[in-house]
Amino acid sequence: MHPAPSVIIFTTLSGLGFGLLFFLGLGLPPVTGWTAVIFFALGYALAVGGLMASTFHLRHPERALKAFTQWRSSWLSREGVCAVAALLVMALYAALLVFAGVRIAPLGLLGAALSLLTIFTTSMIYAQLRTVPRWHSGLTPPLFLAYALAGGALLSGQVRAAIVLLLFAGILQIAAWLRGNHALARSGTTLASATGLGFMGRPRAFEPPHTGENYLTRELVFVVGRRQAARLRLIAIVLAVLLPIFLLTLPFSHWFALGAVISHLAGVLTARWLFFAQAEHVVGLYYGKR
Repeated sequence: MHPAPSVIIFTTLSGLGFGLLFFLGLGLPPVTGWTAVIFFALGYALAVGGLMASTFHLRHPERALKAFTQWRSSWLSREGVCAVAALLVMALYAALLVFAGVRIAPLGLLGAALSLLTIFTTSMIYAQLRTVPRWHSGLTPPLFLAYALAGGALLSGQVRAAIVLLLFAGILQIAAWLRGNHALARSGTTLASATGLGFMGRPRAFEPPHTGENYLTRELVFVVGRRQAARLRLIAIVLAVLLPIFLLTLPFSHWFALGAVISHLAGVLTARWLFFAQAEHVVGLYYGKR
């Protein structure tokens, strides 16, 4: 798939934002007053900023509101409904906490659950696609959740939880990469099944269907060199997981904590770029790209 910057930014920032809101909903850290304002403002800036970035991927952003009506059949619509519900509940929870000094725990727990549900619905947009075998995996939802929770733990200062969640995210990421390497082959989809000519033998593409680019080749076919992919995977795992863990194990310093957050953000952006760039849509078989 073509790795569109808007979708990479959206999935990365909204994951971090809802991850932070999840921990704030649990009362971690137990902030009040202006400290609470800063934490909630950061969570909302990331979550809403990510959602806003996603609209740049739409050809007609003015039609985005119509997506909310398709929640019975569309994970994209469910994501929108859950995101709005999470933001509204957490806004009420934060307002009571900041202006009245009252923490209503059940309201916070509801907001935390809705934040997690929003991340899950985002992951299902990709995990449901049978035409992209690399994404159509049981590993995709937990990977999105692990990255979001690890980032949320980092931003909320939950050091022990962050170390555990970062390790978990790293293990899931490596497992997803290893599984994804052979996902298209295991799916059984070939040029023979794609063209329906398998009964005649083993067909091969003599010429591509088009002499120039079209929508399918621009958006759904993108090839990353193995050497480049291996290098980017190493960079992603070092920045997203290993370096933040190393910085968190040092004696506490705000600069080390900031470095861990920046490193994690850069690593997740790299991993998310690979997530989209290495997606192998089966339509590539028609064009001899696989």
